[in-house]
Amino acid sequence: MFGPNCEIVIHDLTHPQSSVMFTVNNHVTGREVGQSFDHLVKTVLQDEDFKEDHLSGYTFTTEDGRLIRSSTSLIRDSERKVIGAYCVNFDVDALNRMQQFIDDFLPAQADAQVEAHEADEDLENVEEIVDQLIQQIIKNSVHPSMKRHEKVELIRFMEEKGIFLMKGSVEKVASLLGISKVTVYSYLDEIKNK
Repeated sequence: MFGPNCEIVIHDLTHPQSSVMFTVNNHVTGREVGQSFDHLVKTVLQDEDFKEDHLSGYTFTTEDGRLIRSSTSLIRDSERKVIGAYCVNFDVDALNRMQQFIDDFLPAQADAQVEAHEADEDLENVEEIVDQLIQQIIKNSVHPSMKRHEKVELIRFMEEKGIFLMKGSVEKVASLLGISKVTVYSYLDEIKNK
């Protein structure tokens, strides 16, 4: 319906480290089956407009500098646990070039009106989703003879995905890994210093 500039990505969040399970037109962002989520925690869940398990029209820039406009909807199971995400990503680079051409060609127009948004965040829902992601990440990775370097890599993955941006996540991870908060913070310092 939207042509080759529109990408669909379906995530299985019961396997966060390799959540991408389906893509169409993956040349838009380069997403591949088996990759992990990128924008879920850092962009979607922390946006003030994230409501009712959905965020529309947020943007991000690809590694090659193209602007992508996206929408993400969470998928829940019958027990209301988040198990997936459905993402639509649209490359708006051609539209931006067209807009620039129109702006250059036509006389200056009045600035667009800015809509005021209420800051009515559903923080409880976001914390619940991040808690579920933490539990799933650790459940998929922890084993009885887990070595220190494996724990550091697990912490690195969660740091890269924005898990530690959420209040209380360090304590949650420490508890589930059977280590202290201080140890998690020392692993984070080690990761940042590399």
